[in-house]
Amino acid sequence: MRRATVFAAAFTLALTTAGVAEAAPAQHGHVQRVCSAAPAGYAACNAWIDTDHVTTAAAAATPSGLGPADLLSAYNLGSLAGSAGAGRTIAIVDANDDPTAFSDVNVYRAQYGIPALASCSPSSVDASTTPCFAKSDQNGGSSYPRKDGGWAQEISLDVDMASAICPKCNILLVEASSASMANLGTAVNTAVRLGAEVVSNSYGGSEYSGETTDEGKYFNHPGVAITVSSGDSGYGVEFPAASRYVTAVGGTSLKKASTTRGWSETAWSGAGSGCSAYVAKPSWQTDGGCSRRTVADVSAVADPATGVAVYDSTAYQGRSGWMVFGGTSVAAPVVGSVYALGGVSGVGGANTVYSHTSSLYDVSGGSNGSCGGTYLCTAVTGYDGPTGLGTPNGAGAF
Repeated sequence: MRRATVFAAAFTLALTTAGVAEAAPAQHGHVQRVCSAAPAGYAACNAWIDTDHVTTAAAAATPSGLGPADLLSAYNLGSLAGSAGAGRTIAIVDANDDPTAFSDVNVYRAQYGIPALASCSPSSVDASTTPCFAKSDQNGGSSYPRKDGGWAQEISLDVDMASAICPKCNILLVEASSASMANLGTAVNTAVRLGAEVVSNSYGGSEYSGETTDEGKYFNHPGVAITVSSGDSGYGVEFPAASRYVTAVGGTSLKKASTTRGWSETAWSGAGSGCSAYVAKPSWQTDGGCSRRTVADVSAVADPATGVAVYDSTAYQGRSGWMVFGGTSVAAPVVGSVYALGGVSGVGGANTVYSHTSSLYDVSGGSNGSCGGTYLCTAVTGYDGPTGLGTPNGAGAF
């Protein structure tokens, strides 16, 4: 079933305090979407929460969900995380304000023995040699937007994943004034202007005819790795994941296994994939079943049933503290942080991963919908839509 059909059947529209019609968050048993579905011209965050795993204490003996050691092991990054990434800046672009983002990420880091981030200004973050955290509005200033508990959970998820994968990196949080594509795109441009080598975007919305103009206006930044989550509603394409100037990141279910790697992965049923309706195929993408841009390029853990531990103290729907999250919102900052570990050399869209497939774990098995049984919605050996070329095996492809 196509994403638009799923949304129409499953969600009831409500008027938000911002005056924008949105759908109520989807609920599937104990797993709930964090952000409401977005109307045309807007984006929704792509995070899902497992509501059965919430611990309010700041210090948890063992938080539920995958921690940094798990992720570094699963993606063969342990030898890099202790030494690489110093002096590089990962920007996290999201909508609305998370007033506790800085204190919360340091709670996360303390829990897992990662040195705390210092505070720095947006104008100096990229020059810092000591890992630091800076926060900016979409124009580079300090006129932060209104607080939003759902987006605050998304922000905490994103900055925690950056900390888990690249603990020596600087983190720049750029908060868009709203979840409109124009404001989020402006925030991306600001992140690049402030010196970010990597920009992670864990949101998306329906494709639209003007996206071919907007991708050039907001996402065409040669030499900067821009990662975008592929979506959480199964088979179907979102923008900006459809842009040829970004790395579209799909999702997997990640489980421990009695193998040499120690982990196994299959496609997550919620990961977005398919053929763009508007964006031309980039030269580095060669699959034959789609004449336009194909989503995704690579992938990482996204299944909330095999989700990650996150700390967020800004209460939303009565929940705060340690929580377990999934969604391709997890995968985008994970892959973005791997780019930071790898050095972000020669990046233009997702070109480097297509020329370094030996540095990826191929993922086969699992599906995210109905597309006539083709690779566009079914994980197969080699390239496929839900998982792209695979998941990181070290940082050689990035």
